Amino acid sequence: MGTETFGVKIDDQDYQTRVGVHIVIFDQKSKKILLVSPPNGSYLLPGGEIEENETHEETAQREAMEELGYVIKVGPFIGKAEDYYYSKHRQRYYYNPAYFYVAQSWKVRCKPLEDFNQLEWATIPEALAKLKRGSHKWAVEQYEKKYMMTSQPMD
Repeated sequence: MGTETFGVKIDDQDYQTRVGVHIVIFDQKSKKILLVSPPNGSYLLPGGEIEENETHEETAQREAMEELGYVIKVGPFIGKAEDYYYSKHRQRYYYNPAYFYVAQSWKVRCKPLEDFNQLEWATIPEALAKLKRGSHKWAVEQYEKKYMMTSQPMD
């Protein structure tokens, strides 16, 4: 499986690389996925940048605690995708390769450690309309194709 690329790399720009891990957290009962909206008003899947020597699972678990206050069990790998984009908020160009996984299970442990994000449950069509980055939309579409269009179990 290749890497899907979103955005356009501008040759004469200096890009800061931020490698991330993101999770599709799906509430089976309400058929909604969880979105995170940072103070800039965008919508993203929960997750973030890999810190030094972290595994993908460790990154996903740390980010879930920071952003959501959730303890998660990382499930199946969805795929890898990358974005090239300009952050108006940070006034810089980013190259953001990211790995996407399904949360096999989750449980609320505490209030989010980061208290500045808004959390929102959205149906898949709502999420696809709101998600800012092409890679995040792609991951939700891959999830939908693999797990909602077939009768295959998630594991």
